Amino acid sequence: MSSPLAAPISVAPAARSAGARDGTDPQRVLADRVEQLYSQMPQGVVVTLIIGAIATYQLSDDRIRQLALFWWAIVLLVSAARGALYYGYRRSAHKLAEAKQWLRWLGISALANGTIWGFAGAVFFPSRLDEQQVFLAFLLAGITSAGIPAYAASWPMFATYGAAIVLPFTYVLATFGNPLFRELALLVPLFYLANVGIAYRLNQVFFSGYRLRHAYGRLTEDYTALNKRLEQQLVELDEARRQVEASGRKLALFAERAPIAVLELDADGRIQRLNQAAEHLFGWSSRELVQDNASMKVLVHPEYHAQFDAQWQQLIATRTPVAHLRFRNPRRDGLELVCEWNVTPLVNPEGGVVGVIAQGQDITRQLEAEQMKKEFTSTLSHELRTPLTSIIGSLQLVNSGVLGEVDKDVLELTNVAERNSQRLLDLINDILDIEKIESGKLTLMPELLALDELVAESLVLNKGFAERFQVRYEARGTLLPVQVKADRKRLLQVMTNLLSNAAKFSPHGEPVEIIMEDRGAGVRVGVRDRGPGIPESFRGRIFGRFAQADSSMTREKGGTGLGLAICKRLIELMDGRIGYADREGGGTVFYFDLPKHGAA
Repeated sequence: MSSPLAAPISVAPAARSAGARDGTDPQRVLADRVEQLYSQMPQGVVVTLIIGAIATYQLSDDRIRQLALFWWAIVLLVSAARGALYYGYRRSAHKLAEAKQWLRWLGISALANGTIWGFAGAVFFPSRLDEQQVFLAFLLAGITSAGIPAYAASWPMFATYGAAIVLPFTYVLATFGNPLFRELALLVPLFYLANVGIAYRLNQVFFSGYRLRHAYGRLTEDYTALNKRLEQQLVELDEARRQVEASGRKLALFAERAPIAVLELDADGRIQRLNQAAEHLFGWSSRELVQDNASMKVLVHPEYHAQFDAQWQQLIATRTPVAHLRFRNPRRDGLELVCEWNVTPLVNPEGGVVGVIAQGQDITRQLEAEQMKKEFTSTLSHELRTPLTSIIGSLQLVNSGVLGEVDKDVLELTNVAERNSQRLLDLINDILDIEKIESGKLTLMPELLALDELVAESLVLNKGFAERFQVRYEARGTLLPVQVKADRKRLLQVMTNLLSNAAKFSPHGEPVEIIMEDRGAGVRVGVRDRGPGIPESFRGRIFGRFAQADSSMTREKGGTGLGLAICKRLIELMDGRIGYADREGGGTVFYFDLPKHGAA
């Protein structure tokens, strides 16, 4: 199969490179050429059978009847083979991938078809009369010329087909012995070459047409795909536009309805728009300020203008948002407010400032409240705690009998007064502690501590408190000899608070258990009671200020509701954490974790 026919009917390198240059697929072009060739096959088979039948009838006589019938049988056999080839091609599901193979088989078919007519010319021409020779020569010329349209898609195939007809016939003419026939033998190859040239030109036209059709098809596909992509991008852009518009409306509505003042400024500090909150806060309408081309400085007290200008220039130069700026802002009616501002520059992709958004909040009342709190704290410290300490000391002297024997009824009253005074002093101390912690004024004195010794000391210090509530403190397991870096006084305060809470809420006669656990890089100290547990509704605010689960029980047991809040903040200041968990069998475990000294 890969004989000399394979070379003429293969795709030329020039054709392949041309296909690569114009973007067409050479394999598809080849498949189209094969399709064109096979589409001509049914007409060729039919014409071959008709002309073959006529030739057999004309050339048959008593002398060569058997030879003519033999030739006719060959015609039928070759035609049947060509029909089977055509049927197989039409049924093939791999025409594109097997295009070269189908072209080779078609070339063999063309060679066989040309051979049967060359055989007819070589065998029947010498033995015929003059008129029959003219008929046969005319027949062979027509058959040869008919191959041009049939095999125009492949000129090598036509050349093979024509050569199979012309070469035997030319040989017969050259050797017949007639001078005229010898001259014709010289002309026949020239006519053959002329036909091959015509077939070659037609092949080039067909090949260019196939390439153009595929290039146009590829262009159409690309155009269709491009249209689809453009359509999809337009849909996406339209959707993005709607989302941007919706986001813009939401942001505009948010700014307009925001409870704080929102101002839109240009790069020079001129007001472009105010929201309703800003209008109500300062007493100016947005239209008035925009029409007057007013600067932001109209809302800043004159004594702060220089500071405002400096900070504005820095904002524009650095393009960095600024937060928590405080200025005195005059209202339209002459009143002054203190506002805290967050200022954000809007920067375009080129790095230019296209606008500035300023958000301001009136903190006048907040500052007043902070001042009142400071005054209240000062009052607690100087006007209440100092005299209360003296009162407690005096009551303790009376109750101890140092000043002499006291009547039983009077002693009972003084004991109640001492307890209530102590509770009031504890409340004052807790309030002062929480205030110091939250204001950042509490100073810790960390030192290296043996945690097991501090826990044991806290048990001794609070033993009397446990006996008052008829419970006892017990260490479960061994107190681990671990060193931590913490404030001794404040850590004892945390232990005292946890132990006193556990004692107050434990049943009479039950132990309060203290445990220590090694947690790798840290150590945990836990206090376990057998009390009623923590209600589910209270767990989220148990470490809040003045948080108490049951006010009636609190009044019975005593407490300010600040102890756990103070403990949490103290432990966190010492790089630890505090928490709680339900105890198996009932009750609660409060614990805190501290990092070991020297642990990585």
